[in-house]
Amino acid sequence: MNNFMSGMRREVVKANGIKINTWIGGRGKPLLLLHGYPQTAQMWRKITPTLMKSNFSVICPDMRGYGDSEKPMSGYDKRTMAADMVYLMSELGFKNFALAGHDRGARVSHRLALDWPDRVSTLTLMDIVPTLTVFRGTDSKLAAAYWHFFFFQTPDLPEIMISRNLEQFLRHVFRVWGAHNHFIEEEVFQEYYRTFRIPGTIRATLEDYRAAASVDLKHDEFDSTSKIECPVLAIWGKENKTMSLFDVTETWRQKSNDARGQSISCGHFIPEEAPKELLDVMLPFIEYSNPK
Repeated sequence: MNNFMSGMRREVVKANGIKINTWIGGRGKPLLLLHGYPQTAQMWRKITPTLMKSNFSVICPDMRGYGDSEKPMSGYDKRTMAADMVYLMSELGFKNFALAGHDRGARVSHRLALDWPDRVSTLTLMDIVPTLTVFRGTDSKLAAAYWHFFFFQTPDLPEIMISRNLEQFLRHVFRVWGAHNHFIEEEVFQEYYRTFRIPGTIRATLEDYRAAASVDLKHDEFDSTSKIECPVLAIWGKENKTMSLFDVTETWRQKSNDARGQSISCGHFIPEEAPKELLDVMLPFIEYSNPK
């Protein structure tokens, strides 16, 4: 395992019945960062030094099934994955915390804020609209843009095809979803590639997507009128074509009592493509809403 998380220590924490690989650093107000697909907690490496200097205790876990965390056969619905994070923060001694998520981590963050409103002080969501909004709005343009949502639903076949040429699959994802292919250092790509070669990772990460189109949809339909109680900041990549299909800020205003939005000139992988621009937008929001 390579460590690109400067100034952070690694801990393996037992939470909600599984082992969660976690990077922790800094002192101050707790901030939980949840990564996206096909990455690990180390996707935050470019912004964590500044966050730690800004008086935050920064916690960056590999979510269930990802990275060096445990990969059980079940539990990839967002309700369970959100509970993993709440129990993790409790184990670390944090009851209330600021929360930020990217991609899959943002979907877990959305569910966490709904199910555990008393635990989340602010919610920053990167490059997503609500899962229910995606599936309700499916048409030919959306299906083409979100091709992986549908391909990943097929039992067994994606596991076979991805595993046959894993490296090229991962390189394709970073190249196509990002605005350019220079934002991930080769050493970091190799670390992501290493974690996907761990037995169970391909299956587990696909189960994350499969849950989104099944049990997660049922949960989202059930509480479709529920509002996120804490302040919400939605950030998206201006060059990500999937986000151009929606009025991103408005989708989150429909789901929240207090939401605002901001695009950044980059592709999908915001924390790696545009770390400074992300911090310029994100830090004032979480600092103002999480006073000392």
